[in-house]
Amino acid sequence: MSKRQSQKYKIDRRLGENIWGRPKSPVNARSYGPGQHGQRRKGKLSDFGLQLRAKQKLKGYYGNMTEKAFRRAYEEASRSKGDTGENLIGMLERRLDAVIYRAKFVPTVFAARQFVSHGHVLVNGKRVTIASYLVRAGDVIELRERSRQLGVVLEAVALAERDVPDYIEADHSKMSAKYVRVPGLADVPYPVQMEPNLVVEFYSR
Repeated sequence: MSKRQSQKYKIDRRLGENIWGRPKSPVNARSYGPGQHGQRRKGKLSDFGLQLRAKQKLKGYYGNMTEKAFRRAYEEASRSKGDTGENLIGMLERRLDAVIYRAKFVPTVFAARQFVSHGHVLVNGKRVTIASYLVRAGDVIELRERSRQLGVVLEAVALAERDVPDYIEADHSKMSAKYVRVPGLADVPYPVQMEPNLVVEFYSR
């Protein structure tokens, strides 16, 4: 459901990790990178390389986020009180497309962005079409009546490979969810280890 559907798994192979935890990821069969030079032996990464890799992995996980949008999220996190890395995770998990994905209304983060932009989602009873919209604790997110029987929604609800995290209360019988609180890194069910501390180091060089 996304314009990047044909390329998304290249991210997995480039990073050498199944960052979305999907069974179809080519990393499960080929752990080397894409392209004709993908099987070359890789040297040890520098500190900058490790920081860049951590940034690319975290940004890539959230689908079609641009570098500008990701940098803006970091800057907002750095202005907030507390640990910048934890704040960054909280900012990313407040995005409406991320919440839709976490609530299991769509099967992938890529589908989530398009689902929101096509007008299928209500926040506190009002239609929101901006994927980067930041929800607040207590907000109620629901699908429009005519969107609840879409194939992509029924597919997502039936997925057994992931659960709804405890900072979201989802009711799939009503196709609604309540955003309970902003999570920290330990609360987010990433399939691979994320290192927001290295992302902070990357941007604060």
